[in-house]
Amino acid sequence: MTDASEELGARWQSERCPECAFDPNGFGAAELPAAVAALGRRYQAPLTRLLPGEDASLLVARPLPGVWSALAYACHVRDVLSVFDGRIALMLAEDSPEFGWWDHEAAVEADAYEKQVPAEVAAAIAANAATLSATLVAVPDDAWDRTGTRRDGELFTVLGAGRFALHEGAHHLLDIGRVLRSARGR
Repeated sequence: MTDASEELGARWQSERCPECAFDPNGFGAAELPAAVAALGRRYQAPLTRLLPGEDASLLVARPLPGVWSALAYACHVRDVLSVFDGRIALMLAEDSPEFGWWDHEAAVEADAYEKQVPAEVAAAIAANAATLSATLVAVPDDAWDRTGTRRDGELFTVLGAGRFALHEGAHHLLDIGRVLRSARGR
């Protein structure tokens, strides 16, 4: 493991996000499961309650090249919750596992994110958030510091991986709001 990747892994587990202000230190082992479970509720409105006169095409609008649609961000969060649930389970079952690379950029096209049904994506986010929350509830007190690595040795702890998944969910709600405001011309 390189010092740079070790530093990066430590950074997102302990520092406030400069863009969305998410503070991982606000979520310890006791608070994390409920916060993750709440993501399911937080995604219902933007995916299922459009304004009068709007249709679902608003959810697949891309305001700029290289910016995902609201639906693509939601699909990404659905998948992050599942991927990190699997990674946490692996860290609990094995000593210092190495995670394979998940190409989340390629998943947008390969999994046809923008052709998925918004209400089904919202339901899947809620289900995946509940599953990850249950996994976190079951973490033994002495296992929160168990580790795994991804990419070039980027270190995760169980607690850090849960915080990362929560941050992704919170941060991409901000992105969805921006995309929808842009698509609405606001």
